[in-house]
Amino acid sequence: MQSTNSVLMVAPTAFGFNEQAAQDNSFMNQAEKPQQGSGLTRQVCAEFAELHKQLTDVAGVNVKLFQHHIRHGTPDAVFPNNWFSTHASGEASGGVNQKTLVLYPMKCPNRAAERRPEIVQVLRQQGYGRVVDMTSHEKHDKAYFEGTGVLALDRVNGVAYVALSERADVKLAEQWVSTMGYKDLVTFHSNDGRGKPVYHTNVMMAVGTDVAVVCADSVTDAKERQHLLAKLSSTHEVVQISSAQMDALCGNVLELQGGKGLPVMAMSTQAYNAFTVEQKKVMRRHVADLVHAPIDTLEKVGGGGVRCAIAELF
Repeated sequence: MQSTNSVLMVAPTAFGFNEQAAQDNSFMNQAEKPQQGSGLTRQVCAEFAELHKQLTDVAGVNVKLFQHHIRHGTPDAVFPNNWFSTHASGEASGGVNQKTLVLYPMKCPNRAAERRPEIVQVLRQQGYGRVVDMTSHEKHDKAYFEGTGVLALDRVNGVAYVALSERADVKLAEQWVSTMGYKDLVTFHSNDGRGKPVYHTNVMMAVGTDVAVVCADSVTDAKERQHLLAKLSSTHEVVQISSAQMDALCGNVLELQGGKGLPVMAMSTQAYNAFTVEQKKVMRRHVADLVHAPIDTLEKVGGGGVRCAIAELF
């Protein structure tokens, strides 16, 4: 199954501008660092509350909710999908042969700190027969592979799409595909409208059950772009977005299972408004609803959108 009704989220209760992450995330904009009683934190928490409401009350998604504190030193904890992923038995056309939890090596020390023992413990109690721990690469070879930030997964057909960057090491991508039993790995290089490498695959593309969203223009190498589009279009109807739409985080969307058992596409209101009428029409052919909430401050300061804020639980 491509999507799930159960997710984990971390409320941005100690959110602030993350200088470490800003080194290679050009989607971020300077703002105040985390501090007690911060107006920025209050604003982002209000936006997050509306997103949580849209996902739970409107879409019927089951959310396991955590929070964080300034003492944790994790200003980006609201983006948990980077440090772990979960996988159902039978995923990738049977390639994944048992329920699996994967822990990932993070480039920024204050993002690695998001792997709090109490959250990992809760995850381990969900009945994962196998735990794949890749975190040692942080120290012994300084290689990074940041979860479903760098992995855009076709969980049905077993294809992993990866935009290579400082946070997506090609050898670790190959190791992941082999370890997990996936069928194919599609790697490429993607640049944003400012000519900088896209820091995470999930800001330039998303894969649903039958529909995919991709900013193919960001892949400047013609062979890589052709291969990416050919692979995607062989299994999905493809919505191609522009570089400007990628900046509006139209690529940072996620298919989930709604409470009625039908797929929905979650996104920010900024992304929703940036999609054309025709693009929305295409997506609505494949999902029951387009669920969105305005998280403008989180997107502007954190450099990530709705997909980044949701970690799927399979």
